[in-house]
Amino acid sequence: MASLFNRRTNQTAKTKPMSHDQNQYIEGLVEHYKNRLLRDTNLEALTNLNQGEMRLKIEQLVSQFMSEEKVIIQRQDKNLLISRILDESVGFGPLEPLIADESITEILINGHDEIYIERFGKLELSNITFRDDDHVRHVVDRIVAPIGRRIDESSPMVDARLPDGSRVNAVIPPVSLDGTLVSIRKFRKDPFQMDDMLQFHTLDEKMATFLQAVTKSKLNTLISGGTGSGKTTLLNVLSADIPHGERVITIEDSAELKLDRPNVIGMESRLENVEGQGEITIRQLVRNALRMRPDRIIVGEVRSGEAFDMLQAMNTGHEGSITTVHANSTDDALRRIEAMVVMAGLELSPRTIREYIVGALDIIIQVTRLTDGTRRIVAISEVIQNENGEHQIKDIFIFKRTNMTEKGDIEGYYTPTGYVPKCLDRLNIFGNDTPESLFYPIEEEVHL
Repeated sequence: MASLFNRRTNQTAKTKPMSHDQNQYIEGLVEHYKNRLLRDTNLEALTNLNQGEMRLKIEQLVSQFMSEEKVIIQRQDKNLLISRILDESVGFGPLEPLIADESITEILINGHDEIYIERFGKLELSNITFRDDDHVRHVVDRIVAPIGRRIDESSPMVDARLPDGSRVNAVIPPVSLDGTLVSIRKFRKDPFQMDDMLQFHTLDEKMATFLQAVTKSKLNTLISGGTGSGKTTLLNVLSADIPHGERVITIEDSAELKLDRPNVIGMESRLENVEGQGEITIRQLVRNALRMRPDRIIVGEVRSGEAFDMLQAMNTGHEGSITTVHANSTDDALRRIEAMVVMAGLELSPRTIREYIVGALDIIIQVTRLTDGTRRIVAISEVIQNENGEHQIKDIFIFKRTNMTEKGDIEGYYTPTGYVPKCLDRLNIFGNDTPESLFYPIEEEVHL
């Protein structure tokens, strides 16, 4: 083995650019030293180290193995070798450079040899591949194992998260027809702030002022939008304006919220185990949260009967609570919430359900990912009850589309509708300087 390594190394050392043969040679070394690590080291002691110590120890062991076998390769090749082994041993293999790239917001694996990434709202094919489907499965297992979840033929779909909070969904055959499919929604190490939202033109100054006042004034808020529209990001941004003296409880399917404030406790649902036991639902967690003295409850997303429990919390003194829902418009959001309350199995008339919803919700924020990849708040609306006791959704701010350029960029501007919300008095009672002029519609178009 050592003589073969030396012979191959002497041949490749003469060539600076890495050829296909040299790349294959490095891959062979990676597999060889991974096997030596498994065979010749105390894995239990190694895995008990923290990640930084583990990486250093593996690097030392590989250097020791190379010295024993008299393997000499160029410095750049050795660095590549060490990086590959570390990625496979304590990281997530080929995904490591994509995860480390902060400009990438989503990673989509359509089988072992086709990986797409999203940058600035646009998808592009990456040059990263896996060896085969087993290689992808190995990385998925590394992702789900630390949080006690599993994926196999009896449970071919799984939701998980990376250590940095990024959300992961994986699907394997027989559900998937194209091998192992993985979607990773990445999150920044430092959560976005309102200034970031303004810089991205997700909203304008008037809308930001209003939303900050809404959060401080403890109005119950529903964030509505499609997949990848930025609901969770906006929820994180709004939470920054919750007064630090308040106790906040977050409830999620897969923990991804990063509330940069004190006095926050988080709970996460759990799937049933192999025996079909141990499931803990969002609904159970919402009910339990009511016994934990919360000032506000934040549910990452309502999908089913837990919507009723969330509305009940909003209606019984836990003002200022926030949740999100998958919907394409504010009207659709209320219809979906109504349907979810029906899922709770309660014998309530449609009118009673609507009254319950109107009594709980104050503000709906509709966020959308437009065709040019930009994410915008297209409507901020107030939920009110009219004289006939029926609910109405009154738009306060909207985004007006005006044009699409030849490059596909969408042009438009934000404007108040002229409707002065009924919650204005409450905003000012809570110490917010919110003048009525904030809601005067603008006359001129300001293209974004």
